[in-house]
Order: sequence, then C-alpha cells, then structure tokens
Amino acid sequence: MPRGPHDRRSTVTVKRVDECESISELITHCFPAFGGAFLRRIYSILDHAIGQGCPLTVAVAGPVTVSGQHQAWLIPLLETGWVAYLSTTDAVCYHDGHRSLDAHRDGPIFEVPIWGDDGALRDERTIRVTDMAFDEDVLLDQDRFLTAVLQRHEFQRTMTGTELRHRLGAFYTHQERQSRVAHGLLSTCHRLAIPVFVGAPGDGSIFLNSMKLWAMQQAGLIESYKFDLDLHAEVYEACAYHRWGLFDNSPNALATLILGGGVPKNYNLQPEPALGQVLGIPNVRGYNFDVQIVTAPVTDGSLSSCPPGEAVTWGKVDKDTYLQATESMQADYSMLMPFLVKALLDNRKSYAEQAEAIGEEKLFERTPQARGYLRPRGGYRLFDQREELVRRLTEDVRANKDWLLETLQYPLAAR
Repeated sequence: MPRGPHDRRSTVTVKRVDECESISELITHCFPAFGGAFLRRIYSILDHAIGQGCPLTVAVAGPVTVSGQHQAWLIPLLETGWVAYLSTTDAVCYHDGHRSLDAHRDGPIFEVPIWGDDGALRDERTIRVTDMAFDEDVLLDQDRFLTAVLQRHEFQRTMTGTELRHRLGAFYTHQERQSRVAHGLLSTCHRLAIPVFVGAPGDGSIFLNSMKLWAMQQAGLIESYKFDLDLHAEVYEACAYHRWGLFDNSPNALATLILGGGVPKNYNLQPEPALGQVLGIPNVRGYNFDVQIVTAPVTDGSLSSCPPGEAVTWGKVDKDTYLQATESMQADYSMLMPFLVKALLDNRKSYAEQAEAIGEEKLFERTPQARGYLRPRGGYRLFDQREELVRRLTEDVRANKDWLLETLQYPLAAR
C-alpha cells in the first residue's frame, strides 16, 4: 500500500536493560516511547551536535550552585572544551561563593524537608531553597566578601558583566584555595575563559551589594565608588560570540542547551535577532541544534515554555534544521542532567581510549564524530578573544552603514 508523505515508519526496537553496558546504550535502547523518548531524542541531538564539533552555549536557571549541581555535572560539562559560553542568573554567581567563605568551609549547605515548618526555620535564622538550607550568617558573610571585592581598585570603572564575573571568578579561586575546598562555577569559568552572561544583573545580590556601596557614596559615607555595568557592551559581546560561531569557527554552526527558562534562556537566544533584525548583518542564522529541558507547560505562553519551533519564527533557531535537530522536554533538569552528562563523558572517554590504541587520524577517518568529541579540553577561551571578536563585529556594523542609517527614521505622531 502506498504511504503518504508523513508516513515515515521507524521500527521500534529495544534492548533489555541487563544487556546494556553503558548509560549511552541504556538511553538509546531502553527509552522507546512517551516521556522516555523525549530523553532519548535529547541525548541523540546532543550527541550529534557534539560529534559535529558545534560550540555549545548553555543557559541554566535555578539554584544550581546552592544545591551543588554545578560540581556534580555542570563543571564536568564545562571542562570538556565543548562549551563556548554560559548564560545564568546573578543568584547562581552569588551563591557560588558560599562554600569557600572562611567561617563556612566545612560545608554551609544542608538538607531540610520541602514541606517542613518554615516559621521554625525563620526563628532559627535558617534560609531555605526548596530542600537546601543554610544559616543566615552565610548570606551576611557573602555580602561582606563581595563588598570587600567590589571596593578593590580594579573594579573602580565601568565594565561589562562578563568582565565583572571573570574578575570575581579570580577572587573566588583564591578564596577556594585558601579554604581548601573544591573549585566552584565562576572559578572554573575564569580558568577556562568561558564568558558568563547574566541578563538581569539588577535582580540579584551581587548587584545589591554594589548598590550598597553606591548608596554609601551618595550619603557621603565613603569617598568614592566608581564601579558600573555597561549593558550595551555586554549584549554586543554576546552578539560577537554568535557571529564568531556562524562565520569564523568551523563547522560554522552553533548548538544550545537550555536548562530552565526565564532570562537566561532568552539571553542565550537573542544574539540572532540582535545581529540580523536589529543590526541588519546579512546571512545570520539561528542555532542549528536546540535542546531544552523546562518545567513550564507550553500552554502558559511564556518564553520559558516556548519550544524551538516557536523560536524558528523569530529566527532564533535555524528553520532548515529544527525538525531534525531540536527538542523540548517538559521535565526537571536536575533529574536528568547527571545521566546525560555522564553518558556524553563516557562517549568522550571511549573515543579517547580508541585514539590512544589506533591513533587519532585512523579513528577520525573511521568515526568522524570522534573529532568533535575530542576537541581540546582547554576550550574556546572566548573571553580572552573578546576584543578581537568585538572588533570584527564592529567592522560588519560599519559595512552596513546605509541600512542602519535608514532604520533611524520613523514618522512619529505629532506631540
């Protein structure tokens, strides 16, 4: 019987779980349908994007540093060399410092019941984040630490948020070494020169501490405080990295991993419309691969919940690849990311062992995707290249002079 254009049958085949020797095999062969199939497709897309050598941008919302998830799976992902930059929240960067504070190096975070007595916790000066908790003194000490850092001479000027967090990562590094604790998120990003973007810097405690110093200067309590954020330059920097991924770096394609929604997700997706729609740079494309794990239902109409197909209509995701290379799963990413990252890292380990046995050249000829997996662990170090990449974008803007000047005119209604 003839089949219609949409009747592309894929036979369902599975393995017994006791036949699987790796998490990769388990995900690939033991999740045939329903919610499990979403997980399988997400893993398959990430595997393909990494194997193709696409730089990966990561957006993560939620208390990953309070909960220790950064040390469990996010930092191991960053240390692969696959990640170009990170988009997150001010709170993630703020809470990243707690474990290295002098008075709390033995472990400031502890578990509490989600449905416990919050009034009693308040009386005990205990602050809760879902099932994670810490003493209020942790926040007060973190505030004092940040205030001391922000008063340093190297912060007394206007800078981008990426520079702020890069410099803060250096201070976190020294504090972690002194306290002899595991390195955190910002210190890792500093070491790898991974830019860290925060789309809503005013919505978090790092900026609140900067506000304190600003207010003290306004009241005449301190002599001078000159730190400020240049949001224009920071957004422009994100655009320069997107341009780099599309035009300057093989395979001239980008992939994104979105965990949770909100501002981090939007910040990760906005460089394409900023470049193509607002700056008018020609031949700008969206992400070739888009994988997202969010809890928001698509019917709530929020950006958090919008699937890659909707992003295609904005140009944020490539219209020619989205049917095969995107997926959105409604789930709590904290339940899935340890398995996904472990499976991908196991793949890398397997390729590395094969390369050692037969040589990289023979491995890459036999298994081309091994090349993408075995990218240098040092990564792209985009923060170190930012001035040059911004310069290249500015050349493109200058070349687009006529189009840009034409956009400045609009027949405004009479006042």
